[in-house]
Amino acid sequence: MFKRIDHIGIAVEDLEAGIALWSERLGLALAHRERVESQGVEAALLDVGENHVELLAPLHEDTPVGKFLARRGPGLHHIAYQVDDIDATLAQLSEEGVTLLDQRPRVGIRGSRVAFLDPRGLERVLVEVVQPAEH
Repeated sequence: MFKRIDHIGIAVEDLEAGIALWSERLGLALAHRERVESQGVEAALLDVGENHVELLAPLHEDTPVGKFLARRGPGLHHIAYQVDDIDATLAQLSEEGVTLLDQRPRVGIRGSRVAFLDPRGLERVLVEVVQPAEH
């Protein structure tokens, strides 16, 4: 079902400061930066081998990441797993009793298709399923 960890999402209050910390201090290369209006974030992907750290800064306080920061402060937001067929994966997860936050995929960073799973059934870990865009 899951091919590999695609990225680890980290909520940050200030994207510039987050990029400085993770790229300049820890040596991770900035691979991509994008505003994802549909999710209410500005995101930056930093390379870690074939995987990424994804920094997420809210565009507004009332977005999911904005609310997360208000409740918990900066830190680990989610783990994302890469799949080949997100529709089939979501159907299989649903059949296995996993509660889906997103019944259908939505557009994520770099044109990927993404969906989130309910953390209440997964040891309070928010899980994202990612099908990369075909290039």
